[in-house]
Amino acid sequence: MKVIRGKAGGRTLKAPKTGRLRITSDLVKEALFNILGPMEGLAFLDMFAGSGNVGIEALSRGARPVVFVERDSRHLATARQNLDTCGFGGGFEIIAASYERSLKGLGERGDRFDVIFADPPYDKGLVESFLDNLAGSPILSRDCVVVVEHSSREACLGNEGLEVYDERTYGDTVLSFLKPTYR
Repeated sequence: MKVIRGKAGGRTLKAPKTGRLRITSDLVKEALFNILGPMEGLAFLDMFAGSGNVGIEALSRGARPVVFVERDSRHLATARQNLDTCGFGGGFEIIAASYERSLKGLGERGDRFDVIFADPPYDKGLVESFLDNLAGSPILSRDCVVVVEHSSREACLGNEGLEVYDERTYGDTVLSFLKPTYR
């Protein structure tokens, strides 16, 4: 797993040794950022961040700030190590919390994001739960793009606050792109 482009392009990232983490492949990551386009100056939220792979790619491409949310301390330790390896001394924040608690806390402190990427564990029913918690949240900027990486066996249907406008499939992995319905 490598950083594809930007300031840290070509750097190799580590994966936690927990055996429970499914890493976003470089192919899917490259496709994601080709679809999203320039990141310079965009506020980026990496939910279920794991090793930090996707958020680090955003940071490398100029997104600021990048917020990593992960509840597993071993995954967070790997994300911190990967950030150090890439030489990032700032422009990011790491939050050790569940997605429910972090969404609430980020909203309460007034954070807004242009891109929200979520990669919940596959086939655990978390896609719908995450989107239900996110819908109508004050962290969604007016033109926010929400991307959910999920298994092809699990649907991402959106809800009253978020609508799916695009989906891309890469083997068993699906990237669903959503936007707020209240624009």
